[in-house]
Amino acid sequence: MDITRRNLLLGGTAIAALSGFALFRPMGETVAAEGDFPYKLSDDEWKAKLSPEAYDVLRHEGTERPYTSPLNDEHSAGTFVCAGCALPLFLSDTKFDSGTGWPSFYTFIPGALGTTSDTSLFMERTEVHCSNCGGHQGHVFNDGPQPTGLRYCINGVSLAFVPKAA
Repeated sequence: MDITRRNLLLGGTAIAALSGFALFRPMGETVAAEGDFPYKLSDDEWKAKLSPEAYDVLRHEGTERPYTSPLNDEHSAGTFVCAGCALPLFLSDTKFDSGTGWPSFYTFIPGALGTTSDTSLFMERTEVHCSNCGGHQGHVFNDGPQPTGLRYCINGVSLAFVPKAA
């Protein structure tokens, strides 16, 4: 088969269509981690509380574009908290530059995160969510620095930064 512009475009269209199936998430249906979480809001309350981007990530397991979060460049002493409920999740001294475009941490504050299996994108990953409100934070991978060897790859819009008091 000759590689023609038409074949190239048809192949690209097929790949895009298959990707669309993998990324499809029904809108209007909250898909944050299931469970009985202490902090609860109705869907309308979440929409009113959060920016559209944060709502998509926290309540619909969306992903922000890499290198768009100002928290990538946040290097002050303090605590990164859940943007949905303000639960402290990560201490600033556990943050590192992973080169991925998302804020990354090698560990979290004990009890702050829960995990679920994520099988979207034709692979299995471990999703992390806030243990207080169930909001999607990102994923954890086994390619981080010591002492844990883990990389918590977190969406910046799912976090807020609280500077350490002077």
